[in-house]
Amino acid sequence: MATKNGEKEICQFKITLKHSDPLVWRRIQVPADYTFWALHCAIQDALGWCGYHLHVFCFTDKNNNYRPINIELPSPDNDQYIKDFVDERTALISDYFGKISKQCVYEYDFGDGWEHTIILEKVISAESKEKYPKMIAGANACPPEDCGGIGGYYDLLEILKDPKNPEYNEFREWLGLEEPDDNFDPTSFNPDEVTFSSPKEKLKLIENL
Repeated sequence: MATKNGEKEICQFKITLKHSDPLVWRRIQVPADYTFWALHCAIQDALGWCGYHLHVFCFTDKNNNYRPINIELPSPDNDQYIKDFVDERTALISDYFGKISKQCVYEYDFGDGWEHTIILEKVISAESKEKYPKMIAGANACPPEDCGGIGGYYDLLEILKDPKNPEYNEFREWLGLEEPDDNFDPTSFNPDEVTFSSPKEKLKLIENL
């Protein structure tokens, strides 16, 4: 999509992990002509998730009796639960954000139930020499995959504080903390370390499974 001046439009989003305290959040900029699949890939890279679990974007359409709109990747595993959904491989973010709503819920890993609030903060013109998607800011580390949701994550942090806990060594090994000085810092996040992968390449891997 382009602005009136013919410049490419960029959407700036803030992604916040619900129920996290202190908040785990990221601010990114992506092209307005992104599909939801491409947005999913950018979010995964920005947060630090691995991306191998199911996910869904959920909008509430206030203009249509608060009808829920679910946007996801078709899968034999989740179609039995959500019959009416939009294919994220072709759905454009510009057709929903700002038109249906400026925000939605993004759930990743239906087992652990990681829910995020995604808010469209603004639409800007692309900078000619800038590469997108772009990491703008963020705070706090992303919880490890498969740790049992937000409750399990905070249980894990408490265990890591207590070397006398019977599960202490087990979880350090699970996290790959091999040296005595190795630690998991929940406040750690460096935006300069974020790299964005190719949505097209990721989709090829998924479709070839």
